[in-house]
Amino acid sequence: MNKNQAEDPAEAVIGRYSGLAQAAQAGQQLIEPGAGCLGAAAYDDTDDLPEGALRASLGCGNPVAVADLHPGEIVLDLGSGGGIDVLLSARRVAPGGKAYGLDGSPDMLALARDNAAAAGVTNVEFLPGRIEAIPLPVASVDVVISNCVISLSADKPRVLAEAFRVLRPGGRLGITDIIGAEAEYRHQLLTAGFTGITITPTSEPAPGQRSAIILATRPAAPAGVLIRPMTAADADAVLAIYQAGLDTGDASFETAAPEWDTFDRARLPQHRHVATSNAGEVLGWAAASAVSERCVYAGVIEHSIYVDPGAYGRGIGAALLAVLIASTESAGIWTIQSGIFPENTASLRLHERAGFRVVGIRQRLGCHHGRWRDVVLLERRSATAGTT
Repeated sequence: MNKNQAEDPAEAVIGRYSGLAQAAQAGQQLIEPGAGCLGAAAYDDTDDLPEGALRASLGCGNPVAVADLHPGEIVLDLGSGGGIDVLLSARRVAPGGKAYGLDGSPDMLALARDNAAAAGVTNVEFLPGRIEAIPLPVASVDVVISNCVISLSADKPRVLAEAFRVLRPGGRLGITDIIGAEAEYRHQLLTAGFTGITITPTSEPAPGQRSAIILATRPAAPAGVLIRPMTAADADAVLAIYQAGLDTGDASFETAAPEWDTFDRARLPQHRHVATSNAGEVLGWAAASAVSERCVYAGVIEHSIYVDPGAYGRGIGAALLAVLIASTESAGIWTIQSGIFPENTASLRLHERAGFRVVGIRQRLGCHHGRWRDVVLLERRSATAGTT
């Protein structure tokens, strides 16, 4: 191991896999046939693939089989190695689609390009780079796959955040990986912004290790809109939109938006989202708060949704509410509740369409701008979380 590898864990991984690529180029079988679901043994559709791609396969599953690829889609393989998953993906997205492979090892990239040439596959491109800093633009691919590579990163949350960044609205993550605690992996996916999360353990490639199929989705959004996790960099825009809503007189008993520190402390970090334009302008936000510190209420939250007045009528509120529902259900939350002034008919209709029901009306609950206001209480019970 050289000095750079000793200082940088990623360099050590790259060095190791460069050595494996060189061994594969020399004709060595990297994983022996019959080794469970490892390497090429995980695939049943490898006809016409070059022997070099099969020989260099080092994964612990078959992400292509679960990624539900379609013709015309753009797919990215993180840690593409000898290229087997890129070549299989390229078949499925043809005609009109393309498969990218990203790898940090120059030797693996050379091997993958040789394998693509031998297979006669042209709708592929192999990119040099690290999976923690994907060299592709925001919202540029339809599907991200990976075959037991993300677990090798020293910064898995960054990898998942990058995968989220490059996916288009409604784009899909379909990976196999080595996992430790399933709850921790789910937490990292939610923090990155993913919803619709399923984690299915598949095998034990080594004592104390589990491989799993992980599926997740970047939230869908109206045309020209992206939905992503809220960050502190959004503070000014979020609070300005909050104040604009309060100024209508029908959004809340509050009359002034709080300071960011107060806002931040009161909202659950995994369930706060912003809708932005493609240029990054914040158009609206949604966030959730716990209703109680008592453990019996762990699955009950209340929420808020605010949209910039200049962005009304674009479906942003409905999209944000759908994302909030999906993220909370992925975290096992079974009830979302809210209180809405009866005069706020647009919000009442929005929530009714999203499956909320009126559970009661609290009459003359508080005095607001000199008049007593009623509040309609609504809740949405999950059909999946909290049912067993």
